[in-house]
Amino acid sequence: MSVTGNQTVIRLRLGLLTLLLFAIGQGQGCQVQSSGAAETKDWWETAQFYQIYPRSFKDSDGDGIGDLNGITSKLEYLKDLGVTAAWLSPIFASPMVDFGYDISDFFDIQPEYGTLDDFRALIKKAKELDLKIILDFVPNHSSDENEWFKKSVKREKGYEDYYVWHDGKVNAETGKREPPTNWLQYFRGTAWEWNEERQQYYLHQFAVQQPDLNYRNPLVVEQMKRVLRYWLNEGVAGFRCDALPPLFEVLPDADGQYPDETVTGATDDPDDRDYLTTTYIEDRPESIDMVYQWRTVLDDHKRIYGGDSSVLLIETYSAAWFTMQFYGNRTTEGAHLPFNFNLITVMDQKGLSAQTVQEAIDLWLKNMPAGRTPNWVLGNHDKRRAASRYGVDHIDGMNMLVMILPGASVTYQGEEIGMTDGEISWEDTVDPWGCNSNPDIYEMYTRDPERTPFQWTGGSNAGFTDGPTTWLPLAGDYETVNVETELAAEHSHLKIYKMLVALRKSSKTLQNGSTKYLALTEDIFVVRRSLANSPTIVGVINFGSETKTIDLREFDKNLSGNLQLLVRSLASTKSEGTTFSAQMLSVDPAEALVLTTQ
Repeated sequence: MSVTGNQTVIRLRLGLLTLLLFAIGQGQGCQVQSSGAAETKDWWETAQFYQIYPRSFKDSDGDGIGDLNGITSKLEYLKDLGVTAAWLSPIFASPMVDFGYDISDFFDIQPEYGTLDDFRALIKKAKELDLKIILDFVPNHSSDENEWFKKSVKREKGYEDYYVWHDGKVNAETGKREPPTNWLQYFRGTAWEWNEERQQYYLHQFAVQQPDLNYRNPLVVEQMKRVLRYWLNEGVAGFRCDALPPLFEVLPDADGQYPDETVTGATDDPDDRDYLTTTYIEDRPESIDMVYQWRTVLDDHKRIYGGDSSVLLIETYSAAWFTMQFYGNRTTEGAHLPFNFNLITVMDQKGLSAQTVQEAIDLWLKNMPAGRTPNWVLGNHDKRRAASRYGVDHIDGMNMLVMILPGASVTYQGEEIGMTDGEISWEDTVDPWGCNSNPDIYEMYTRDPERTPFQWTGGSNAGFTDGPTTWLPLAGDYETVNVETELAAEHSHLKIYKMLVALRKSSKTLQNGSTKYLALTEDIFVVRRSLANSPTIVGVINFGSETKTIDLREFDKNLSGNLQLLVRSLASTKSEGTTFSAQMLSVDPAEALVLTTQ
């Protein structure tokens, strides 16, 4: 799950106000210097992370649901792609109300995904292939079927305040007990639920079945650190931390009461979370400190047991002023990589163009603390697929962009083959966000379309399962958009992706070079990576509908003479290995090119 939806637009406005202070006009560009060719980077600083949604990746037993053995069987595919680390969305024991984000046992595997032995076999195979496995850490809440919650309901010793409980308040006019505040959950409706047995309300910022843990209780803090240590000892290489903004809520006043949020005016729907502000239930400073504590757990594990660094990736759609604090400060290390969603949020608000791409990059690089590592994300299991949002014609260009820019990149399964959203009817909808709405508006909320099964072949059930059905309907284009077809093709999204990853891993320039980028025109975006005594790499993307001839000297006076084409987008008619004049480079509509100095 994620802090997604229209709320991101409200937060983005805050970030864009910061951006205005750094705004650069057309023709100026932005220069980011490297620290030199001899720089040694840790594995995660230039890693290619690949997100697997286990339920939809590969089914090994014919039940129509992806599983751990299915993932293990496809690790060689990831190795062939050039992936550094695979991040698995939650695989822990769960009633599956929110498909794994409602965890009933943080120390065991969901049975329909497999067993602990299956997980250990996956880790063993991954290590043989020199692949790292990252797990999804879900700290904000548990399932209401978790033993911790059951004990808290009964007020058992040590668990009385494991969750956020409140008596509520009595309506003076009706005499009836009501929730303590007007706070709203992400999945529509009140964020408070009455528990008859305990005779109190509990806070749930997601589904009713996902009660919020109380991080003001030291026992909860230590318990979740225990979760991290447990899986580190099982051989994982780190964690992606889910939904950090709501981890803490404001402290109650002297009378034990919480404040109400105010109406935003962003929507007329009183059940939509965007109807109210989230001043008191998101982006609290305590969340920053908690991430610092988790980083210490990871660093301590390396100090004690040795081996490679374990990585901490943080999910937040918050404004830049808050997000950048997750990196750490002068005295304390924080997350290795707070996820950078700007290539999603800026485009969702303003559309795709060279100018908005520059805005998205500026918003991160101009706010990022010195000495930290950037990262670039095109999509995930909570957002419409990248090819559907940007357009299939632009998926190669966007993949080029995130591979050329400095730092780490994250690919959501299917982006490498240009997968698009599936068509999911109201009757087939299973996502709680969609199910909590109605047939007229569910498409605004459901995340099912981006979670359809991975398309391995054009055959029965897209090669995802040998069984008769799939847990979600397949996307309609699986017969032509799939791994088998694209591997066999002379030129395909998949082959372009593999070329990009291989270039990134082999190029000292892309590993350590300085960066310059610019929206040369409204449609043409250019990025250059350069390093002393190494070939310069240049990416050129046309986001427009007309052919443009450009002079790259307007972008960088040193780009004169000829450039050799290394990688081209699928529709490009140019040929790899051909040289082109930097002074008169013709770029067709939706064409994307990666070139190098000779």
